[in-house]
Amino acid sequence: MNKKRLLLIGIPILLLILGYTFFSSDTEEDASITAEVVRGEFLNEVIISGEAQSTSLKNIDGPANLRKFRLNNIKIQDLIPEGTVINKGDYVGRLDPSSVNEQIIDARLSLESAESKYLQEQLDTTLTLKQERTAIKDIQFNMQEDKLELEQSIYESPVTIKQLEIKIERAKRDLKEKKEDYSIKKRKAIAKMVEVGTEVSKIRTKLADLVALQASFTIHSDASGMVTYAKNWDGSKKKVGSDINPWDLTIATLPDLTKMESKTYSNEVDIRKLKKDQTVAVGFDAFPDITMDGVVTSVANVGENKRGSDIKLFQVLIKLKDSNENIRPGMTTSNRILIQKEEDVLMIPLEAVFSKDSLSYVYLDSGFSINKKQVELGDSNEDVVIVTKGLNEKDVVYLSKPEGLEEKSIAQIK
Repeated sequence: MNKKRLLLIGIPILLLILGYTFFSSDTEEDASITAEVVRGEFLNEVIISGEAQSTSLKNIDGPANLRKFRLNNIKIQDLIPEGTVINKGDYVGRLDPSSVNEQIIDARLSLESAESKYLQEQLDTTLTLKQERTAIKDIQFNMQEDKLELEQSIYESPVTIKQLEIKIERAKRDLKEKKEDYSIKKRKAIAKMVEVGTEVSKIRTKLADLVALQASFTIHSDASGMVTYAKNWDGSKKKVGSDINPWDLTIATLPDLTKMESKTYSNEVDIRKLKKDQTVAVGFDAFPDITMDGVVTSVANVGENKRGSDIKLFQVLIKLKDSNENIRPGMTTSNRILIQKEEDVLMIPLEAVFSKDSLSYVYLDSGFSINKKQVELGDSNEDVVIVTKGLNEKDVVYLSKPEGLEEKSIAQIK
């Protein structure tokens, strides 16, 4: 009797346990492949990565007069680490001075030669003019002697007197010509000295400029800030061993960290969705907890090929509305550009939508059965799609096709 009572009590309990286990596991399985229709805010965003940069940069340049001395492709010999915070006047780097050193040596040799030539010309001029002055004095002395002789020859014959007068006249003429020759030679000597002296001055000036240029190969900052390396034409950063030339003198920059933007590139598919003044949520890989508001300030009309790829990309600039002391140029950004926003709409996951011919439909869980239900859809993003007709809030739809329902007819919207 006791055994019968135990069986009567135990069997129902066992059935309840088995039933609960079956329905529990079935419910869990269904939950993993279904989703509810939700009502809420729909956001359509383009998400692209970019790089933080400052919109206001102060350049740290190499010497400005490289072209004057025909210097090109000057190598960077030393450069302080990127990210170093410096003050005005601090050391930044040094350029390789070997090319300017060669010109300094040549200029010094040219200066020695020009100074030697100047000294030689000075000595020759002094000697020549001295000889000319001596010749003039000799003529003057001879004239004085002839005049004395003429004064003492009043009792001589008229022929003798006439000869003395002619001699004095000839001496006057010679003296005049000699003085004119001296004046010409003196002007010629002065001109020659000026020419040689100008050459000396020119070489001295060039040498002084070269020495100043050599000193400017050691570069100091003329402002305070955080150093970021400048970029080459191919996008790579300048570093020790890189070249600068007269057309691109910038070695590093001092960005204004209060004026930042995100520079990014969009593909051909997304670029048509992007417009100026769209709002952006900007995140940073280095600081996942920081998100800043931004706005699109520029969308390129012409695409460009990134190095090593044939895909056309379009540059997009996003201005950050605020600043943060942790954000630095070169940091990777994640930009969520808001394309469209709709309030109070019904949404389901994209995976829940299926199509046949021109109809879109879902597998709707009615509680006791699964039905194919036509739906009318609105806009979509990467995750969800708006349902305009065919479903109600909290309806349950399947995310994958349930088995055995392929031939079931679709309940169309009336």
